[in-house]
Amino acid sequence: MKDFFIADAAKFDNELVTSFFVLTSIQVREKKQGGQFLSLTLADKTGLLAGTMWENFEAASSSCSEGCYVKVQGRIGRYQGKFQITVQQLRRAAESEIEPGDYQPATRFSVDEMWAELRGYVSRFSNEDLKRLVFAFLDDDEIASAYKAAPAAMRLHHAWLGGLLEHVLTLVRVCLAAAPFYPEVDPDLLVTGAVLHDIGKIRELGWKSSFNYTLEGQMIGHISIAQGMLREKVQSIAPFPEKLRILVEHMILSHHGKYEFGSPKLPMTPEALLLSALDDLEAKMQAMRNEFAASVAGGKDAGEVTDWVRSLDRPVLNSRAYLRGE
Repeated sequence: MKDFFIADAAKFDNELVTSFFVLTSIQVREKKQGGQFLSLTLADKTGLLAGTMWENFEAASSSCSEGCYVKVQGRIGRYQGKFQITVQQLRRAAESEIEPGDYQPATRFSVDEMWAELRGYVSRFSNEDLKRLVFAFLDDDEIASAYKAAPAAMRLHHAWLGGLLEHVLTLVRVCLAAAPFYPEVDPDLLVTGAVLHDIGKIRELGWKSSFNYTLEGQMIGHISIAQGMLREKVQSIAPFPEKLRILVEHMILSHHGKYEFGSPKLPMTPEALLLSALDDLEAKMQAMRNEFAASVAGGKDAGEVTDWVRSLDRPVLNSRAYLRGE
């Protein structure tokens, strides 16, 4: 059983710790002054921790690989403002030493309750064709099982088990709250896009022992995967209105908003434009929450500006904590 979690690193600064982790990356690198060292990234349900092993790493590098569980002994320290571990010993962990729930972050909400709420919104559609389409996905046992378990991303937002469902449900709530302000928007069509826009992530991402990209995810990507899944479902519930198929498919293809963000198309309908904007907003707000928590875990006060956040291209400030003077 783990007694040290990565989120607690600040409490163990300059201390020797022994614990179990998932090995998410491992690479032998060249030292500037000659020779080699082992660079690795460790993970548990609370985050990621960079590590280096300077000596006697040959056995570890040959017996351990990405995605395996490892037992590590090393000293916690700071490098360029972030905690890391200098590894002294590393070995592959036995299955009997591992409690899987310690290594993958999971949503703090009830998956069953979120799933029921999502289905409730779809059941209230007035457009029977869109209702039929969405339930064709949600009633598919294989898709439903993966939808409930999948993370929404590898790192940036909702990167935990159940994260995809949590992200989509929050997005649906925001869409329903915003839609009345825009009479050009069809609420059923908008919510359909919200439910299906990231459906391809159930095949793009893997989440067995750690989060990773599947081969299909690397080669095709979740947008194109979702496009294919949509066309398959439309065929299975035919006849389905061709105009609706085009509009739903367009929302999937354009939801990243810009070509440079991976969208094959730019949003061209009111529903596609609103979906893209709200999806981006929902993801960014969760990314900010992540950074606030990570900054505190790294030893900063909650009301301080965080370090530079690469995904947001700026540091961020928790305004509530700042005003409270924490």
